[in-house]
Amino acid sequence: MPETYWTVRWPDGAEEALYSPSSVVAELFEPGRSYPAPEFRRRARTALERASERVRQSYGFACSAAMEELGRIETRLDRLDDPGAEILCLTLSTGGPRT
Repeated sequence: MPETYWTVRWPDGAEEALYSPSSVVAELFEPGRSYPAPEFRRRARTALERASERVRQSYGFACSAAMEELGRIETRLDRLDDPGAEILCLTLSTGGPRT
């Protein structure tokens, strides 16, 4: 269950490394692909809830870091000027964030 980071480009041009305690995000995001905000939200929620559940199954407790990351993502999405804007997945990597 390797930690995974995926880097996205938000509609304002800002790039951000996002965290998951599990590689499950690779099942839902593809580098080089853009996602409309509602789809990005759905995929991020699914990925991070699954990742948290994998942690719970392995260690007996859910992953608060995954849920905190989801909260940050959803807050960012809530602040978009265009609720249908595209978010681009730039990279996926395991073991640490890429700068």
